Amino acid sequence: MFHPLSLFVGLRYVRARSHKFFVSFITWTSLAGVCVGVAALIVILSVMNGFEGDLRQRLLALDADARVVPVQTQGAAAPGPGEWRRAARAIRGSPGVVGVAPYAQIQALAVRTPEMLPVQLRGIDPRAEPSVTRLAGAITEGRLSDLTAGSDKVILGQVIAEELGLSPGDSLTLLIPTVSAGGVPTPKLRQFKVAGVFEVGLSDSDASLVFANIADVRALGPSARADQGLRVRYRDALDAPAVSAGLRARVPKGFQVIDWTQDNADYFHAVRIEKTMMSLILLLIVAVAAFNIVAMLVMVVTDKRTDIAILRTFGASPRRVMGVFLTQGLVIGWLGVALGVALGLALAFNVGTIVPFLQNTFGFQIFSSSVYYITTVPSVVKWSNVVTISIAALLLTAAATVYPAVRAARTAPAEALRYE
Repeated sequence: MFHPLSLFVGLRYVRARSHKFFVSFITWTSLAGVCVGVAALIVILSVMNGFEGDLRQRLLALDADARVVPVQTQGAAAPGPGEWRRAARAIRGSPGVVGVAPYAQIQALAVRTPEMLPVQLRGIDPRAEPSVTRLAGAITEGRLSDLTAGSDKVILGQVIAEELGLSPGDSLTLLIPTVSAGGVPTPKLRQFKVAGVFEVGLSDSDASLVFANIADVRALGPSARADQGLRVRYRDALDAPAVSAGLRARVPKGFQVIDWTQDNADYFHAVRIEKTMMSLILLLIVAVAAFNIVAMLVMVVTDKRTDIAILRTFGASPRRVMGVFLTQGLVIGWLGVALGVALGLALAFNVGTIVPFLQNTFGFQIFSSSVYYITTVPSVVKWSNVVTISIAALLLTAAATVYPAVRAARTAPAEALRYE
């Protein structure tokens, strides 16, 4: 890009400034600013990626990657057993699908005098459920196999158990809204026995879900108006939109496919907004460092007016003079970016070691276990983020060199040498 003369002189100016601390203070400040800004961006985005992945894992612990449910249309009849079986066969034969399990869900009110809590009573097949969710691994008391048909046993969330003072073996009364044949609401009380407790570390699940055998939920009758469907597990949850698109073409008419990215769109939309705003805020650090580069180069151009004039009188073109200061600015800016990437990756890959060390050294805790479900700081480095940050920082620092370089190229030799 540059003529060898421009490159040689530009690098010479960089080396010379490292031994003079008048203007070089701004040089080192600029380099440090770029380095810190890039490192901060990489670390913060990696930590936010970690929290996003942890949130996704907790959300999908008890929810499958997709749901296949009947299309809700006015006056449409509910699918019969044969239609459900055909839908299940079509789903199992779809690429990317590794598990299918039925479910039936009812809104209910858990009652244990004097407390009452709104809950979701979800009927599941204990044998098929492990193929679509991680409920079995989340159970802290009891076993999933305890939910046998006709036993009227339930497994409930840790928060529900604590608020209602329940433990395995206790009785739980559920108030289930039903509708009579005449369309009159007639709530039904049903007694269940607590068979176990689960905990996934997500309040939306631990404080609202109660699991029972799907046969016991269906036994409540059609008046309970349970939401029924099939839960589907994909080979890779991140491919849910693409796999769901193929699945929609295979399921029978009258069914729709809803994947986890649609069910939890608000969660991840909020995370994306936070990541975008955090990136823009931290990118301001790099922008301030870029302004420092501008100031430093302007001072160098002023200090080197005589050198510029001599180069011009020896036949150097304005373009070559411009290349000298572009070289100097790019070396400083891009060296800062390189150091920032190295520092950011070193910190991001070792967050799990650095945070506990800081907590033990200074005697504080970032996430208290008494307040937060997440007690550690996760970090996931995505190379796409690193590349994007690096390119943005390189472009900012490159843009910072343009004005001083143009100013140097416009220096008139006669004017600069008049008083020499």
